[in-house]
Amino acid sequence: MEFAIKQAEFVTSAGLGSPYPEKTAAEIAIVGKSNVGKSSLINSLCNNKKLAKTSSNPGKTRLINFFKINREFYFVDLPGYGFARAPKTEKDKWGKLMEDYLSSGRVDHIFMLIDIRHAPTEDDKLMLQWIIYYNLPFTLIATKADKIAKSKRAQMANAAAKQLGAPPAAIAFSSEDGWGRELVLQRMDQVVKDVKNLRAGIDIEQQ
Repeated sequence: MEFAIKQAEFVTSAGLGSPYPEKTAAEIAIVGKSNVGKSSLINSLCNNKKLAKTSSNPGKTRLINFFKINREFYFVDLPGYGFARAPKTEKDKWGKLMEDYLSSGRVDHIFMLIDIRHAPTEDDKLMLQWIIYYNLPFTLIATKADKIAKSKRAQMANAAAKQLGAPPAAIAFSSEDGWGRELVLQRMDQVVKDVKNLRAGIDIEQQ
């Protein structure tokens, strides 16, 4: 049966020093630079254009936003990085917030978004280093694929992944024309199943 998101709701926001919601389900964190399309990805996957707020102002979101999906797992939308005009104090807060969450032991998988049209930035490379440092499984998603000819989308997505220093296996995605949506949903479904199976195994061992 094809995986589908039938229910999605905003749960809460968390800032530096504020508590996260109780860990009751798998958490898929979504990271990427400002305006790479994180909110658009969430809205596209959930078929709800108003679920996650989009902004034309880079770096506007400074909170971690939790969305409960199908009552069985969370999307966790992390603040975008790479906002050049932000004061240093804001960038420092962002760094502490990201590090606090990524090192919390809550993260089951990361969807890292990169812009298919451009070479990865130094901030992108730093984020990948953090993901690897914390030993977090991840999937690369190359957004804004509608700006590229369909025949070149897969090739350019994989090329961007290779430039980033990651395995050349990124999913080309567009929230505008739906390109790659089913692949992302399939990946999400597999992640949630893997987490459930892992927890079931741990529960059996503890009995």
